[in-house]
Amino acid sequence: MDVGELLSFQPEKPALGTLKRKNEDEDRGRAKSRKKQPVITNQSTPRISEDEREKILKMVEEEPEAPPMDETTLKKMILQFEKKAYKNQEMRIKFPDLPEKFMESELEMNDMIHEMHVIATAPDLYYILVEMNAIQSLLQLLSHENTDISIAVVDLLQELTDVDTLNESEEGAEALVDALLEGQIVAVLVQNLERLDESNKEESEGVHNTLGIIENITEFRPEVCPDAAKQGLMQWLLKRLKAKIPFEGNKLYCSEILAILLQNHDENQELLGEMDGIDVLLQQLAVYKRHDPSSGEEGEYMENLFNSLCAALMLPSNRDRFLKGEGLQLMNLMLREKKMSRNSAIKVLDHAMTGQEGVDNCQKFIDILGLRSVFPVFMKTPKANKRGPGPEELEEHICSIIGSLLKNCTGTQRQRLLNKFTENDHEKVDRLMELHFKYLEKVRQVDLQIEKEKNDLKFFGGDIDDDMEDQFYLRRLDAGLFTLQLVDFIMLEICVTGVPSVKQRVMQILNLRGGSVKTIKSVMREYAGNIGDAKNPEAKEAEQSKILDLVSKF
Repeated sequence: MDVGELLSFQPEKPALGTLKRKNEDEDRGRAKSRKKQPVITNQSTPRISEDEREKILKMVEEEPEAPPMDETTLKKMILQFEKKAYKNQEMRIKFPDLPEKFMESELEMNDMIHEMHVIATAPDLYYILVEMNAIQSLLQLLSHENTDISIAVVDLLQELTDVDTLNESEEGAEALVDALLEGQIVAVLVQNLERLDESNKEESEGVHNTLGIIENITEFRPEVCPDAAKQGLMQWLLKRLKAKIPFEGNKLYCSEILAILLQNHDENQELLGEMDGIDVLLQQLAVYKRHDPSSGEEGEYMENLFNSLCAALMLPSNRDRFLKGEGLQLMNLMLREKKMSRNSAIKVLDHAMTGQEGVDNCQKFIDILGLRSVFPVFMKTPKANKRGPGPEELEEHICSIIGSLLKNCTGTQRQRLLNKFTENDHEKVDRLMELHFKYLEKVRQVDLQIEKEKNDLKFFGGDIDDDMEDQFYLRRLDAGLFTLQLVDFIMLEICVTGVPSVKQRVMQILNLRGGSVKTIKSVMREYAGNIGDAKNPEAKEAEQSKILDLVSKF
């Protein structure tokens, strides 16, 4: 509590039989996880005099500082905590139906848990918590009959696991996280979440801090994500997202944790699909096909759902679930409605159609008249939102969608796609060439910069190894080479397999702007040399052969 709060604080009388202490909110306010709430004062209360104010300020200034946390102090604190926890347990067993008998011990234990927040100032001593089995005792209290006690423990664990605090002492952090994981902390937390009532402010904050603990642990040790999801967390998150309650902070936090669990974790992507999570995500996103988020936080929530869906679509089996759940129709509607969701819908479509696993989605997209939605954004790149992909990322996704359609569609669907490039006096070919020259220039600029760096390295006697070459290539891809490769692939496809007038238009524009067929072929040969899926060498070889065949026929 700061000085302003001290001067304006009005104590409340605690209700009989409940665990409410006037210092509870003050102590919680000190926790890093809580946002500082404005102090609400009773305006009818008379103001204190200036002399009284000065006396209080002097008392605060002269108050001795708490002694620094050391090994001895911590051990004493843990012993006191264990003693109070044991006493409370004993009193509850003796007098299960007489709250007045065990309430005092419960209050004392609650105060002790709040005092233990000071341990977060000494992460190098966390190993003592483990050695004295205090972590095990805290985990047991998460299932205490009184939810106020479990919330107090959650509050403490959230502060102890704060990532900044953990990074101050690697040894202490490892000991703490190991002990928590050994005690199946995620499963215990999920069990506690099931009984919390979010209509109660304190319990709602308990939910928020519980998610904070999970975020801290997964950030410190990302490899625990699959185990965390299996311990009931994935199921609880999907259930919480489906709950028909107004948007608020906890719903946003749930979407963030879900996105973390799905990112780069195949097991979790599969688990989401098995739990009908694709349908849950589509249902939640359907709200935004005709309505924009009402706040910045809700916009962030929407983007988290889109990111979760994109991560899930990395798994081939989820693309089939996406198709059956009419995800293509929803994304197509979003493209037509031109709301904030449109840009992220483009990203989702790219993930759904790419590769051999996207064949069914590509065919279906043309069947539902998706070309009428995707080519307008190809002709004019949508403006970027505050969140979601930027203009150049959008151009990459749009070109990737068209490239996937050309690779995966056959028969009448493919013909309908090729016909688009002859409409309105080949305007889409003109746009394609515009993008070619735009990204060719970007790549030339980064190539000059890389060449200079290579010359500087050679001048000073440095070697350029394979790892460095890979890094240079990744820089070129990020600078626009990947989009250039997609654009040139589309150009070769429509020139070789389309009507002659398309290639004539391409050659005309190349001559007018001083372009070169040799440059396009060079880009595509480099693309063929670096393309492919390491997991499927046969597909990689087939793709390379197809590209080189297009190059030879161009």
